[in-house]
Amino acid sequence: MQKTILVVDDDKSIVRLVSSYLEQEHFKVFSAYDGVGALQILRREVIDLVILDLMMPERDGWDVTRTIRNDKRLEDVPIIMLTARIGDTDKILGLELGADDYVTKPFNPREVVARVRTVLRRTIPKQASNTLRVGAISMQVDSRRVSVDDETIELTPTEFALLKTLLMHPNYVFSRSELIEQSLGYEYESIERTLDSHIRNLRKKIEPSDEPTYIQTVYGIGYKLEG
Repeated sequence: MQKTILVVDDDKSIVRLVSSYLEQEHFKVFSAYDGVGALQILRREVIDLVILDLMMPERDGWDVTRTIRNDKRLEDVPIIMLTARIGDTDKILGLELGADDYVTKPFNPREVVARVRTVLRRTIPKQASNTLRVGAISMQVDSRRVSVDDETIELTPTEFALLKTLLMHPNYVFSRSELIEQSLGYEYESIERTLDSHIRNLRKKIEPSDEPTYIQTVYGIGYKLEG
């Protein structure tokens, strides 16, 4: 499922810059330029993560964070704070209020995207640690047991990691590099050359026929799990 990010900063050039990098990585992005507008969007849309500037007019980032954490419907939304301040007091206050991470200005927008991915991985729903299920495929993550139509199948560690990521995000289109990053980490970048072979072997084990039902190739981008 496509993740939705809210970018909040009174500097419109920063909002445009961060939004463009997130959209290139297939995130859906909403924008706000003050705390009031941010809270309106949060209460209207389903937001998976907020990138929030601290110093804003009307309602600053601390106030918005406090409001989010005191709202039962919003309290679990992760927050990455943007701050031009570098003092430890500001960072500590933000984290104590409930921010999940912070980025100090000026920043590399690629770092912001990397932080977004890291925080989203940390905030996967709790049920993901136990059982994942799409169609006839079932995965017991803790015991590393995978079955199709109640028949246990054996996967290599790489196949297991790839399938786990796909099961956690059904219908989400992963680029090849994104699928590798989320499944295996940056240190496995060299595996991109053989990713198609791993997917082909995985299909042989989980697909009911030669025509893929679950793992779909999205030409020019990568793969998704139909579910």
